[in-house]
Amino acid sequence: MVRFRKFATLVSRRALMAGAASMVASLSLGAAGAQAQDNGLGTADQPVEVRMIANEAFASQWQTLMVPEFNKHYPNIKVTIDGVPYVELLAKSMLDATGPSPTYDIIIADDPWVPQLAEVGALLDLKSPEVQAWTDGGYDWDDFNAAPLAAGAWKDVQYGVPLRSNMLMMFVNKALYEKAGVPVPTAELTWDQYLEQAPKLVQDTDGDGKADAWAIDTYFIREPLTPTIWQTIMNSNGGQLLDEDGKPAFNNEVGITALETHKKLLEFAPTGAVSHGFSESLQAFRQGLVATMFNWGSVFKGSAIDAKTTTLKPDQVGIQVMPVGSAGPGAHRGIWSGTVSSKSENKQAAWAVLQWLSSKQGETWHSANLGVLPARKSTLSATPAEPWLVPVFASLQQAYDAAEKGKMWRIRDPRSDAAQQILADEVSRAIAGQVSAAVALQVAAEKIEKILD
Repeated sequence: MVRFRKFATLVSRRALMAGAASMVASLSLGAAGAQAQDNGLGTADQPVEVRMIANEAFASQWQTLMVPEFNKHYPNIKVTIDGVPYVELLAKSMLDATGPSPTYDIIIADDPWVPQLAEVGALLDLKSPEVQAWTDGGYDWDDFNAAPLAAGAWKDVQYGVPLRSNMLMMFVNKALYEKAGVPVPTAELTWDQYLEQAPKLVQDTDGDGKADAWAIDTYFIREPLTPTIWQTIMNSNGGQLLDEDGKPAFNNEVGITALETHKKLLEFAPTGAVSHGFSESLQAFRQGLVATMFNWGSVFKGSAIDAKTTTLKPDQVGIQVMPVGSAGPGAHRGIWSGTVSSKSENKQAAWAVLQWLSSKQGETWHSANLGVLPARKSTLSATPAEPWLVPVFASLQQAYDAAEKGKMWRIRDPRSDAAQQILADEVSRAIAGQVSAAVALQVAAEKIEKILD
């Protein structure tokens, strides 16, 4: 009996020691797991390097201003941003992402590019269990407006988050409207009213007998974004690029009339505007030469607030949705989404960059300091940090709602870039008067149907 008790005591002690050892091992593994989690975001001794490819139009600004702000929150993630011209960005992104050892952890993709990048397996699913484990509990996916968030999705998978939520907007020089005796536009202005008023906005402001101010400047030259103006006019009148079967649906009366309207704008634009695009129209507006401009909303700060880049005063500049058609106001989605390379060795750190940029905190900082437009409903409904953002936020929410209702975006397909190039070719031919709007759209429809089939 004594021997049995000694044996039982010995067994109990061994069991206790084994349990303690097991607990220590578990704690050690937990600590190691936590350390591994921390290492994913870098340490002071071993920072993580994340490389991003982005449009050169904003890459330098992000590197100079955004990265230092980000590093206040994540000091051990070193971010390098390489700027690439817009026309080269998709090709370079695809080439890098499909290579055996990609250079870039983050790809900033324009609105129609996500399907193409996703189809070749280049992008990480941002709602996968792996990424969700790295996502802050307060991130709140449901807070995003549907239109900008959808730009980063393809086949029900969320590959990107909206970082620069651009929408085509109407910019107004109120001083030129007042000088011409024309009522300053409101969000209820129709296309018919706009065209009726346009001749009065072509003015001789200095009395020398020559026009020195015009009604409009926007995209007219042959480039990928020029068709977005025609498409916005068409969408506001109920037209669509594709039907429910994915076939071209724009070569009809609504599409033809919209393209003729786009071309007609040239009659009230500065001399030589047929060769104008983003930069030329922006310069004309900021120099006070045109009463209105159809351009991307993100240029508002540089056009109305920043004295280094504009001759206009804040109270001279208005912003609103584009004119109203039979189906509603005009708008066009142009979202830059942040995506993570599926082959990145620094996925957690890359997601930390994108998560902060698209968070409520990141959006608020971004809009107040860089004039970048937010995508979150909570950001747009809150009182902005800067008073000049009040009308911008109100107009942006209207534009998001219109875009979502009217499906106002470019073709979404792995071959969307090729389709957009075709539209650029044919729309520019019609605007330049080389062919009629009807012929241009018929040719475009035939070519695009072959590409998408």
